Amino acid sequence: MVATIMNVAKQLISIHPEELKFLFELEKQSFCDLKVTNNTDQNVAFKVKTTSPKKYYVRPNTGVLHPWDSCVIRVTLQAQQEYPPDMQCKDKFLLQSTIVSPNSDVDDLPQDAFTKDSGRTIEECKLKVVYASPNTAQATTDEDSTNKSGRGLNAQSNSTVDDKQILQRVKEERDAAVRQTQQLQQELELWRRRRQRRNNSGFTCKFALVVATIGIMLGILLKLSLSSTPSPIE
Repeated sequence: MVATIMNVAKQLISIHPEELKFLFELEKQSFCDLKVTNNTDQNVAFKVKTTSPKKYYVRPNTGVLHPWDSCVIRVTLQAQQEYPPDMQCKDKFLLQSTIVSPNSDVDDLPQDAFTKDSGRTIEECKLKVVYASPNTAQATTDEDSTNKSGRGLNAQSNSTVDDKQILQRVKEERDAAVRQTQQLQQELELWRRRRQRRNNSGFTCKFALVVATIGIMLGILLKLSLSSTPSPIE
C-alpha cells in the first residue's frame, strides 16, 4: 500500500510503514509505531490528525524534525467493546509536514502552522487503518513459516548429507585419538617397568660390591692380625 503524498518530487518526510495495522481484540489496547524521517537539510514540523480522535492516542502528535533526523510516533488503539462490521475499519490518518525556521521548536509553532491559508507549503500523507484478528495474524505467521520451510527443504536435504559426513569424520578422529591415548599409556607403563628393573639391578650390584669390599677388608685385617701374633716360647 503506497501512501498518497502530495508533491512527491519535493517530499519532505518519509513514513514507515505506510499503513496503520492493529491487532484487534475486545477490551484490549493495541498500538502501531510509525517511523517519520526528515529527508531535507531543513527543519520540518509535522502534525498527525485522525478522523476518530476518541479511539486513538497519538504521541507525539506534533513535533519538529532536524535535518535528516527521524522519530517514532506511537498510535494506540483504545480498548473497544465490540467488533467492527467484517473487521473493516474506515478510520483515516493524515500526517502534515511543513518547513520551519532553523531555530523553531514544537512550542514555538504558530497556530496556523499547518493551515493552508497561511501561505505555507504543506505536504500531506494519508494513512489507512487495517484491523487484524489474532487468528488471522497467527494464520499469516504459519503461512510464512510454511513457505520458509518449503524454500529450505532442499537446503536441508543437502545439509543432512554434509552432517553425516562430518559426523563420520568426527567419529574416526575420536577413535584415532582413543587409540593414540591407549598406545601412550602402554608406552608409559613399559617405561616405568624398565626404570624399576634398572633401579633394582643397580641396587643389587651396589650391595654386592659393598659386601665384597667389606669381605676383602676383613680378610686383610685377619691376615694382619695373624701375622702380628708372637710365636710361643719354647
